[in-house]
Amino acid sequence: MTRPLRATLAAAVGAALVAALAGCAGAGTTPSSNAAAGEPQTGGTLTYLEPQTWNTLYPGSGGFYPNGGVINNITDRLLYQDPETLELEPWIAAELPEVNADATEYTFTLRDDVTYSDGTPLDAENVAKNFDLLGLGDPDRKFTVSEQVTNYESSEVLDEHTVRFHFSAPAPGFAQATSAINAGLLSDETLDRTSEEFGPGNATEIIGSGPFVVASEEIGTKISLTARDDYDWAPPSLEHQGRAYLDGIDYVVAAEDSVRVGTVVSRQAHIARGIEAPDEAQFSADGLHLLASATNGVNNGLSFRLRDPITSELAVRQALIAGIDRQAIVDTLFSDSYPLATGALATTARGYTDTSEFYVYDPDQATKLLDDAGWVPGSDGIREKDGTRLSLTVNEALPQPRSREVITLIQDQLKDIGVEITLLPGDQAAQDAARGVPGELQVYHSMVGRADYDVLKSQYYSGNRNALLNGYPDGSVADEEIDALLLAIASSPTEEGRQEASAAAQQRLAAQAYILPFFEEPQVYGYVDAVHGFATESIGRPSFYNTWLAQ
Repeated sequence: MTRPLRATLAAAVGAALVAALAGCAGAGTTPSSNAAAGEPQTGGTLTYLEPQTWNTLYPGSGGFYPNGGVINNITDRLLYQDPETLELEPWIAAELPEVNADATEYTFTLRDDVTYSDGTPLDAENVAKNFDLLGLGDPDRKFTVSEQVTNYESSEVLDEHTVRFHFSAPAPGFAQATSAINAGLLSDETLDRTSEEFGPGNATEIIGSGPFVVASEEIGTKISLTARDDYDWAPPSLEHQGRAYLDGIDYVVAAEDSVRVGTVVSRQAHIARGIEAPDEAQFSADGLHLLASATNGVNNGLSFRLRDPITSELAVRQALIAGIDRQAIVDTLFSDSYPLATGALATTARGYTDTSEFYVYDPDQATKLLDDAGWVPGSDGIREKDGTRLSLTVNEALPQPRSREVITLIQDQLKDIGVEITLLPGDQAAQDAARGVPGELQVYHSMVGRADYDVLKSQYYSGNRNALLNGYPDGSVADEEIDALLLAIASSPTEEGRQEASAAAQQRLAAQAYILPFFEEPQVYGYVDAVHGFATESIGRPSFYNTWLAQ
């Protein structure tokens, strides 16, 4: 590594990162005679660079990618979702569940050979305790109901290895929910913790049954996992069974894009997440690789907030859509890894519907809409109406690629039609706080990955992420129809019913100009050729069970 790059590393992420990277180049084992034949080698510690630090290891709230990257490797789930076909298969469950006709009862039979890393059994009582917390929450300990578990009523332990779940209404998405990292299984003692006790500083005390365990933590900079030697309950469909190949994984926080890229390219780390589009070309060099993994859910884009007086006006929302050149954004800032969105969902997502006819760039039409709605250009070109300036705030979506640059382009484009855009910066805590406060944001930049129909409900339903700010504190909603359609997606017992509800919800989101999707967002990883067997789960989080290092 050159001296300038070392200086950049030190300035950007501190001595902890430098120390971690200094040792990673030599991590691993001596090459075996199987290396040339491509036989997996056991041993070595992989160094993995993350753009942001994790903030909770509670699976029910673990959707943030830095959280999920850890949770995915220290927990198992009842079912396994094939990341290519998206089909569900047994995992900790010995077989697929028995489901009654209206999807209000799910009965799971469990394997009898699974234990947590503290030696306690993963049995029916434990699984019931996991899902009671996910499905019911616990306000006293500040646990909310998981957005992926709908209509949950209760659990019933039938015997040591059989558990039945009851729902107050059809819950057709529950089987898929049990395969997601948000349903990662935890030991009884771990489940007794408060929400705060899943946060930074507590990582080594979070006990799962997965192939890796948390060995150490340096708050805000590094978390280290080690392989569990007695692990022997991977999904049966996987060719590899038994202990993970790697001895361990060092997750190191490297916020600067240039640091992550430069460190992997210079072979001082093995793999990095969040390779931005302008840096992809560096991984076309010999000995380097790029993986753009689909997230199979709600596309990267804007949600227009219904509780703000300006964006509650249909003509304004339509004008914003017509005034933004999405193709120019993708062509200017991104690569072929980021297909232009044709609707709310990625083309690979369950229930995808093409609504691209509603997202045509037409600045002349945008100007006419605003003129007809009474928005008149002021002395500086920004429109006004009844003393209100047409000024909107958009958040910088820290987990999303190049969000600041995207909003900057939008500022320039919308200024041409008399709309002022202000960027709301800040750390993740500030962003999370602002998104739920009326008046803070009129336009919300985000995306959500989940390989199930219910992802639309997770993003837009007033009782979940409420991206449209459709819900009110008194329980009322601005648009009852979209809420009803979103709830129908998660409550229709048949595949056909879910498809119909999803298509209708996507049509309403488009026709009412509630959203403007930009592109299908991937998770992009860059890695060196010593890394083999690296893959992701169904929405792009890293899976290291099959990964091995050639030395």
